[in-house]
Amino acid sequence: MTYSPSKSPILSLWKRHGQSSFGRWLVSQAVCIKAPYFRTIKPRFRQLEAGHVEVFFKKRWGVTNHINTVHAIAMCNAAELAGGVCLDVSLDSNHRWIPVGMEVKYHKMAKTDLTATCRLPNYQSITAGDMVTPVIVRDSDGQEVFEANITMRVTRKK
Repeated sequence: MTYSPSKSPILSLWKRHGQSSFGRWLVSQAVCIKAPYFRTIKPRFRQLEAGHVEVFFKKRWGVTNHINTVHAIAMCNAAELAGGVCLDVSLDSNHRWIPVGMEVKYHKMAKTDLTATCRLPNYQSITAGDMVTPVIVRDSDGQEVFEANITMRVTRKK
């Protein structure tokens, strides 16, 4: 079976508007309308293409914990957003996906704004089954603060 490029509306919107800050905001808002819980971190896409997605979010009161660092679940939220959108815009147009598990590791306290990055270098060869989508979250200094391995169940569309 040959790879059939994604027909993701998110990717189409990004290709049309992702070069401007307003366009990046617009794409971020569109994703949050489709999946409203992501709005809790107020994400902004910085990169969005097949095989590579970066999501930025600010450290602000609404995502902090009792010690004034970014809350673990806010980072999980950003990781699922980056991993899900990356798979969505990379996956063969004959397939769909849903997350079925997530393993996370916290490397250090997140004291700054954060960027979640997902890279899928061999996305053209993804087939039906469970796959792990890796996401790294870095702070403003480029230090890795968190990593997630999200298991996604990929199935053929009916």
